[in-house]
Amino acid sequence: MAEYCVAISGASGVAYGLRVLRALAAAGETVHVVVSEGGARVLRHECDLAISSKAPQAELLAPEHADRIVTHAVMDYGCSIASGSYPLAGMTVCPCSMGTLGRLAAGTAENLITRAADVCMKERRKLVLVPRDTPLHSIHLENMLRLDRAGAVILPASPGFYWRPERAEELVDFIAGRVLAQLGVDNDLMKKWAP
Repeated sequence: MAEYCVAISGASGVAYGLRVLRALAAAGETVHVVVSEGGARVLRHECDLAISSKAPQAELLAPEHADRIVTHAVMDYGCSIASGSYPLAGMTVCPCSMGTLGRLAAGTAENLITRAADVCMKERRKLVLVPRDTPLHSIHLENMLRLDRAGAVILPASPGFYWRPERAEELVDFIAGRVLAQLGVDNDLMKKWAP
């Protein structure tokens, strides 16, 4: 089985990241998880999960598959995923705050999220960034273009409606399914277009 990293930064939409990490773990993959301080705040606010960025609890992130989750402190630069020699199959920052996106575009690695993502880009591994903020100004757009040119996939949290979703969970699944597909992981979370 492959190993992936799911990072949750401090943007709204942490349900997307939780769904991706739970789907990867349910598929039998090992999932490395990093949560920023902002991500921990948003997890508390949006999902009632009391997660620490210093010691995220796998049992809270993926109760049914905690044995597949490896958590890392956001400031732990010495861990496995901070090195290019560690064979991650891919990484997503989901959701990706504009601050995290800007730091990635500038090439600054000031925490484990930006370091691990930078490693994925330099090693030419799949990196999927899921920005959720709106509207966007020119600096956001220029940062996205710069990251796209460096090999990252920019996957905005813009769910499709062509299949007539009835619940918010279906919209979350749509984006999570797109992220998984970009990471090369087969899934049935999103309905494919069928005219």
